[in-house]
Amino acid sequence: MSTEPATVGYELLRTPRLNKGTAFTEAERRAYHLEGLLPPRPVTLELQMARIHAELSNLDNNLQKYMFLSDLQARNETLYYAILMSDPATFMPIVYTPTVGEACQKFDQIFRIPRGLYLPITALGRLKELLSHWPQKDVRFIVVTDGERILGLGDLGVGGMGIPIGKLSLYTACAGIPPQYCLPITLDVGTNNPELLEDPLYLGLNQKRVRGADYAAFIDEFVQAVQELYPKCCIQWEDFANFNAVPILELYRDKICTYNDDIQGTAAVALAGVFAALRISKQKLTEQRFLFLGGGSAATGIAELISQAMALEGLDLKAARARNVLFDINGLVVRSRNDLADFQRPFALEHAPITKFVYAIKELRPTGIIGVSTVPKLFNQSVIETMADINKRPIIFPYSNPTSRSECTAEEAYRWSQGRAIFASGSPFPPVEIEGQSFTPGQGNNVYIFPAMGMAIFATEAKRVTEEMFIVAAKAVAEQVTEKNLADGLIYPPQSKILEASLHVATRVAEYIYDHDLAGVPRPADISTHIRACAYKPVYPAFAV
Repeated sequence: MSTEPATVGYELLRTPRLNKGTAFTEAERRAYHLEGLLPPRPVTLELQMARIHAELSNLDNNLQKYMFLSDLQARNETLYYAILMSDPATFMPIVYTPTVGEACQKFDQIFRIPRGLYLPITALGRLKELLSHWPQKDVRFIVVTDGERILGLGDLGVGGMGIPIGKLSLYTACAGIPPQYCLPITLDVGTNNPELLEDPLYLGLNQKRVRGADYAAFIDEFVQAVQELYPKCCIQWEDFANFNAVPILELYRDKICTYNDDIQGTAAVALAGVFAALRISKQKLTEQRFLFLGGGSAATGIAELISQAMALEGLDLKAARARNVLFDINGLVVRSRNDLADFQRPFALEHAPITKFVYAIKELRPTGIIGVSTVPKLFNQSVIETMADINKRPIIFPYSNPTSRSECTAEEAYRWSQGRAIFASGSPFPPVEIEGQSFTPGQGNNVYIFPAMGMAIFATEAKRVTEEMFIVAAKAVAEQVTEKNLADGLIYPPQSKILEASLHVATRVAEYIYDHDLAGVPRPADISTHIRACAYKPVYPAFAV
């Protein structure tokens, strides 16, 4: 089917969703006033991709490649996604973690073309007006941050916009969600980062962060404005500080279609890793005990989802939570402490205080340790060796991002455990060889969860996002790990196959959505076929000539 673009000539070349660049045919050039605006020889999308690959190969580092691809996205969206989807395992670390962390830190220095929306708290009372400035009127996904806790890097203010932009790129590249339905947003309430406040290049509000009732009113006005303008939209909360992330999710999760990827997506990808790890250790989920290094929203999110999964397998929920233990900056999370947040209390043990992580391992004898501390190297040799002493196949998951914040490297985990660790990390690590045996480290990246969750929501027009949907997603990820993958130490599907993996997960989640009357559209005869029909393909549209 052919269509007519809404714009012609020079403007058409400046409209990234419609622009084909040198791939416009001679007939299209005549019809849409492009003659003379392009070099005369038309080329194919494939040749354009070859040129982009060649240009990328000449760049020295991943930040340069990130900036190059950002510019490409701003001028030719189809070509951008064709590149990403041609080799997702190569390009995901460039457009998202770990490179996006450096891009966020240098946001004000490398800023080029605005993307998405910036909503400052100074516009309180006018957020619907600002939201209406977005040209697309059917928005299905908003990824939103306030920039306070970007990866493990802290408060980056409006520089955190790189996270929503990157996440939504992966919604499309990894699960086929059409990009026109996606909107990245930064809520600017100020920053407490003194370096940013003193930097003349900083592009955000030059003020300390707003807290309390004014902040809550700002969030609520934003949510209500989204509901009024985009009633089919799902809001994904991203990189908020724990003390805001948890109450925001609790307030809105049963009222609108929303979720928090740091809490629920991270939990689901960790649970997927656990399900796959148990295929190696030949143990039951209800036999596991996990010790978390970190006691924030990511840790409690993972702990709660594992507990819920244990409960589904017959364990009492209270007993399940007692098998998921937190260790934060002040030591083991025990009931006698008077510094606990409400969201930590369900996991507080009736136990004497312990202030050293390795002592907690010796005392509690966990089958797995999960790092979400954002502090590097805390899974040291003593920690790994102790885990290996008490477990035949210890589960070692240093999930902190970016790579510089990882609790240990893959090589350290494998070497210090004599190759017995079942390992996955939040950031990518290269293959490791220990005593002649080769290991392929798995990356417990949320990319296995949130794009697929998004596609399931998109295809079904789901009204809500539930905890059970994340357990379904975790099982669907784990069931795609082959025996060959497990033999190589890989407990997640290969990222080179991420689109197929995501569509499989999306199908499983969509089945749950339809089974539990959460869908906004009728159930199709074949859900898998419906999901695939919804998926975006990076091909140029045919224009009427």
